[in-house]
This record gives sequence, structure tokens and C-alpha cells, in this order.
Amino acid sequence: MSGGYFGGEFEIDYLSEIDGYCERLTPAYWAEPVNALTNLAFVLVALVMWQRSAGLPRARGLAVILGLIGFGSFLFHTHGQVWAAIADVTPIAMFILLYLFAVNRDVWGMPLWAAFLGTTLFAPYAIATIPFWQTLPVLGVSAGYMPVPVLILAYAVLLWRRAPVLARGFVVGAVILLVSLTARSLDEILCSNWPLGTHFLWHILNAIMLGWMIEAYRRYVTPET
Repeated sequence: MSGGYFGGEFEIDYLSEIDGYCERLTPAYWAEPVNALTNLAFVLVALVMWQRSAGLPRARGLAVILGLIGFGSFLFHTHGQVWAAIADVTPIAMFILLYLFAVNRDVWGMPLWAAFLGTTLFAPYAIATIPFWQTLPVLGVSAGYMPVPVLILAYAVLLWRRAPVLARGFVVGAVILLVSLTARSLDEILCSNWPLGTHFLWHILNAIMLGWMIEAYRRYVTPET
């Protein structure tokens, strides 16, 4: 595929192979069986949160996207191509944006326009801070995700007096995510000593973390349950 970009041309080969994980040794479909199958964690947690989120459309939307994260990641760790990488990261971005909107709208009580505006600010914030995260040892490998736990902790600080239970829930979520990102970042580093890699722990911990974030939101908007 090619197209204009500021007067120039760019090409994307959606079928090109991506080999970025310790477990993948060949381009075969089942080259990453553990990385692929641990995506079931996302689906299982999504089903639990769907059931627990009855009557909460935004929470149920997050549960659906959580399931899509598992599906997209499964495609990536089986096909290992550019188009599958897009299917992998797109639901993650959708989850972040919907969660931000839900918090802006239902926790901060922002009007619709302000909730949307606050949500759109995530992209420039992430783009501006990623170069800094890339300088970190170990976690620099996961620089693209590092803006997320930092933002969660920032929200926790800002909400500490307004919604202390939710703020503590955010701290728990950020800690789980940082442990999860560490597992993701150590995958290639430990590969020579641990051929299976550690990326599968990213899937399991991330599924738990995202489910917890939905639960923290659900408990805030329905505190009586």
C-alpha cells in the first residue's frame, strides 16, 4: 500500500513478518503457543466483567474491548505480521480512550465536550513523553506503554480526596501494570537463559489489571453493590 505523505510516498507491507519475542523461532502459525494461548486470560476476564457490569454501558463497552484485546493479541502471536500487529494494538488504544472518557464523564463529572477533549489529550501526552521513557533501562523497551501507568497514578493523586477508594484502586492497577510491563520488557533480555520468555506474563497480568480497572470503575459508579 502506498500513499501521499506531505508530498512524498510511503509504503506499508501488511504481510511482512515481525519477530520480536523470545518464544518465536520460526514464522510458523504456532511458533508462539504459550504467548498465543495465554490471550485466553483476556477473554475470560472480559466475560466475568461483562456479567458484573450489567446496566453500565461504558463498563460493558470496556469488557467487550477487553475481549477484543485478547483476540487481536492472539492474531499477532500466531500470524506475526504487520496487519496482525495493528489488530493487536488497536483495541488497547480503544480501551485506554474509553476508560479515560468514562472517568472524565462519570468520576470528574465533566460535560460531554470536556470529557471528549480530555480524552483526546492522551495522544499528544503519550507522544511527547515516549522519548523520555525510551531512555530508561529495561522498561525503555516498553516506552509506548509507559505513559499509561504514570497517567493512572496522576489520576490517583488528583482523586485521592474526591474518591479515595477509587484512587487506591488506581494505585493497585498502576502497580500491576508496572509489574506486567517489567515482564514484557524482560522477554528478550532473559531469552538466552529462559527460552520461553516472559511475554506470556504480560498477557496474564495485563488481563488481571484491565479487569481490575473495570471493576474499580464499576464499584465507584455502583457503590451499593
